[in-house]
Amino acid sequence: MLDIKFIRENPEAVKENIKKKFQDFKLPLVDEVIDLDTKRRAAIAEADQLRSNRNSLSKQIGMLMGQAKKDPSKLAEAEAVKQQVKKQADRLAELEQQETVLEEELRKRMLVIPQMIDDSVPLGPDDSCNVEVQRFGEARAAEFEIPYHTEIMESFNGIDLDAAGRVSGSGFYYLLGDIARLHEAVLAYGRDFMIDKGFTYCIPPFMIHGNVVEGVMSQTDMDGMMYKIEGEDLYLIGTSEHSMIGRFIDQVLPVESLPQTLTSYSPCFRKEKGAHGIEERGIYRIHQFEKQEMIVVCKPEESKDWYERLWRLSVELFRSMDIPVRQLECCSGDLADLKCKSCDIEAWSPRQQKFFEVCSCSNLGDAQARRLRIRYKDENGKMQLCHTLNNTCVAPPRMLIAFLENNLQADGTVRIPEVLRPYMGGKDKLVPKQ
Repeated sequence: MLDIKFIRENPEAVKENIKKKFQDFKLPLVDEVIDLDTKRRAAIAEADQLRSNRNSLSKQIGMLMGQAKKDPSKLAEAEAVKQQVKKQADRLAELEQQETVLEEELRKRMLVIPQMIDDSVPLGPDDSCNVEVQRFGEARAAEFEIPYHTEIMESFNGIDLDAAGRVSGSGFYYLLGDIARLHEAVLAYGRDFMIDKGFTYCIPPFMIHGNVVEGVMSQTDMDGMMYKIEGEDLYLIGTSEHSMIGRFIDQVLPVESLPQTLTSYSPCFRKEKGAHGIEERGIYRIHQFEKQEMIVVCKPEESKDWYERLWRLSVELFRSMDIPVRQLECCSGDLADLKCKSCDIEAWSPRQQKFFEVCSCSNLGDAQARRLRIRYKDENGKMQLCHTLNNTCVAPPRMLIAFLENNLQADGTVRIPEVLRPYMGGKDKLVPKQ
């Protein structure tokens, strides 16, 4: 959410930003916000004047009532002033109600106007315009045919989609044996990797209140992702970023505590609305998965540097498991409304001969902090909004697809990279059961 003062003083820049995001249908919102803000400020000014008048008139009534003890004619003057006070009180109540309505209408529109994007963001209407920045590791073609990821897992008796369908429906899975162990090994390795980088490990709540949801994501994302608990003001989180950023709601953080660098584990729950292609079967796009996340809350001048550090941590993590990756810069039309800048880290799929998303790194500027009122006092004692960033550390089981394809051997075994062996009981490979 943008600062109302910024919109008031820079309406054309806000409109140009909306055009860059190819959301021209939102252009009228800028003028509507300015009009509502003008009316709201006028109502506040008039109400403040009436409150000031009330104090003055109350003193006048007291004085007249005192004089009436000697001069009964002053009673009539006092009654006239009382009527004036009542009339102004009625008007004040009307203005206060008007302020509430205007505030609600203003906030409703403010929540929809997108965050100002960084100047470096490439322009384009959708993800087809995302730009490859650089590659890490050699993306090689396989020397043998690589099965679909569920077939690889089935060779280890490691997955049961049929039972999951009977129990929960499509978009769920059972992981078993070595594959389930590999799933947990990747999470544990990601956790320790981030702790070694100086991040504080955290397990957050997996359900959050509606006002926190509104603070961390746009209404469009909320409708397309979140599961609501029936009859309660609680939502299942789609990522631990939601509850991790929500942790700081209404907080003034000591400047010496910044930056807050956290790595969090959680299950994630997503509706994943809409039909998906054949390559998104199996465990690629699902309703429930687990993830290790990176979260940073920092001073505004530090957020660009942290953005660079976060996505590079993803590269380092995946390369340590011998998985080739690339950085893909998200274009303006592919940015969620709260993001200033974002990139995906994509892993190489030797089976498909292409990259696919495994991490998403985002700088949200002060958007979440403004909505949730996350602030700090700077060195001069002035209140400032924090900046927030997030990035995927590892998100199995999707990450397992990249791992299995890149470490599968011609004989059907799966090589375990050295960094994962301590989490796999010392095993250097997995041997299929079938």
